[in-house]
This record gives sequence, structure tokens and C-alpha cells, in this order.
Amino acid sequence: MPRIPSPVFTTAGLIGGYLVARTTKRRELGGAALAAGGAAAFATWRRSAGAPTAGALTGLYLAAFGASHPLAKKIGAWPSVLSVTAVTGAAAYLLADRRASRA
Repeated sequence: MPRIPSPVFTTAGLIGGYLVARTTKRRELGGAALAAGGAAAFATWRRSAGAPTAGALTGLYLAAFGASHPLAKKIGAWPSVLSVTAVTGAAAYLLADRRASRA
């Protein structure tokens, strides 16, 4: 079975979580999507880069979610979500996925 790159999970969690919350007007459903994406990404990171890197990337993922809120007040909701998603995906690739693809 092909390995799914972890930025797919972080993108699904951050963008999907925002879209679910906005569409349904139920923040807890968006939070569930965010949590599911984060859990899937964590499992991928732990396998490919180890627990310390997985923990650091999970911290970044949660910080990105938190940072998207004040950033949205400055640049708008969608630009904010897309920006933090790009940063999180790039970090995931550089710290975990790239290493796994070399192994």
C-alpha cells in the first residue's frame, strides 16, 4: 500500500476543520476534523521520524491552528488558514516526509 504523505493529513485537518466548522456552524465538528488530521499526521510522523519529531510537529500543528485565529483578523480567514497550512505542510515534509523518502 502506498504511503500517504503527512501534509495530506495536516491539510485535511486544518483546511477541512475550518471548512467543516464554517459550513456546519458547529465548531466542535471542525475540531473533530482538526483532531483526526492531527492524529493521522502524528502516527505518520512517529513512524517516519520518531516520537520527538512527531511531538514537535504536533506542537507546530496546534500552534498553527491557534495562530490562524489572530492572523485571520489581520489578513482574512481563508488567507490565514492557507498560510498556516502551507507552513505546517512544509515543516512536515522537511522534518519527516523527506527523511522517510530517503530511507
